[in-house]
Amino acid sequence: MPYYVALEDMLDKSDNSIYKLVILASKRALEIAEGQPKLVDVDSSLKPSTIALHEIAENKVHYKKAKP
Repeated sequence: MPYYVALEDMLDKSDNSIYKLVILASKRALEIAEGQPKLVDVDSSLKPSTIALHEIAENKVHYKKAKP
């Protein structure tokens, strides 16, 4: 699995919003850093933020829209 994850290729996973994508990845990265199990098989030397992006790219992590 490559180390680099192109954010531009993942915009469809966040309603074409780079901001939603970054927030989703950062929240998931915090969970991984706190000890939550990884949802993808990646090199253990990768940073939590990169692992989170791989999880999003493989459709393992999603977000729900909050109802107003």
